[in-house]
Amino acid sequence: MQSRGILMVEHRLIERMISQVKKALDRLRQEGSIDPHFIDVAVDFVRTYADRTHHGKEEDILFRGLESRPLSDNDRRVMGELIQDHVFGRQKTQALIDANNKYRTGNQAALADVSEALHALVEFYPKHIQKEDKLFFPAARAYFTEDEDMALLTRSMNLTGK
Repeated sequence: MQSRGILMVEHRLIERMISQVKKALDRLRQEGSIDPHFIDVAVDFVRTYADRTHHGKEEDILFRGLESRPLSDNDRRVMGELIQDHVFGRQKTQALIDANNKYRTGNQAALADVSEALHALVEFYPKHIQKEDKLFFPAARAYFTEDEDMALLTRSMNLTGK
């Protein structure tokens, strides 16, 4: 397995959760309500797994390993976009937390903010994952030797606990 392989496997799990979030969003649009506990679970997954664990690996291992490499202008630009994507994901997740807290206390108007934040995350993650899987990860692989790539894989797996 290459170092990007573990990140791509993690993407599949994130996609599965995002599909559940999309189903909840669809129900919200049809029924006009949502279970705030589901939002808590989704937020916990996004914060703990997608952001801290997965994006943490990308930022702390892959991107940090690429910082000193002679990246093409395009690859450096895409890496910067991915970093900004992570910031966007964190902001939308926080907006979801805030809206869910208001909704949980009976503020029905907050449901529109819950819907907007869910929609933003459902739209964001598939595009972000596609950019990484199809564009950035293959390009990034060229900047590492086999031994360096194996060292990245080992660090990623150690962070996962495998």
